[in-house]
Amino acid sequence: MTRNFIAPDGHPRCQWCGGAPEFLPYHDNEWGFPVDDDQRLFEKLCLESFQSGLSWRTILNKRENFRAAFHHFDFHQVARFGEDDVKRLLQDAGIIRHRGKIEATINNAQRAKEMVEQEGSLAAFFWRYEPTELAEPQTQTTSPESVALAKELKKRGWKFFGPTTAFAFMQAMGLLNDHAQGCVVRQQAARAREGFVRPSDRQKTTA
Repeated sequence: MTRNFIAPDGHPRCQWCGGAPEFLPYHDNEWGFPVDDDQRLFEKLCLESFQSGLSWRTILNKRENFRAAFHHFDFHQVARFGEDDVKRLLQDAGIIRHRGKIEATINNAQRAKEMVEQEGSLAAFFWRYEPTELAEPQTQTTSPESVALAKELKKRGWKFFGPTTAFAFMQAMGLLNDHAQGCVVRQQAARAREGFVRPSDRQKTTA
């Protein structure tokens, strides 16, 4: 995708962020900037799973409701949810009331706890899948890394997380800079990535 959207400030952005008013602040302040906070990573994993078959606008507009319903995606708390919580969430009109996705979120919270015990953090695991060879921005919906990530998560018991969802997660969490050429935010994201200390590098400095 090479065309750009000219925002109200007169500067070009990725074409997709012109699709709805709420996309612009999300694009400018979050999308493509590197994240190593486990709770934010888990939140995005869950929201990407809820988006399956829906638009991101729907999920973004309900994000605060999701945060309230799932204890701001503290996976230690969500992992303790039981059938009463599932019933409560199925009655919550502020979120997507899909039993399979709700149960997958609880399951994935339990798997996230296991991953922290095994890997040290979610960030340490996910940043291993940072792509090394990049295509032209926004020209693909999967990558070898997203396929490998989805396969490994399935092996570890995670649900509702395929290669396309994995790639969207990687784009949003800054594992690659997929802002379009000419997008005014592309260089900002690039600088953030240059200054970002990968979990593997952090472990080396503390070893």
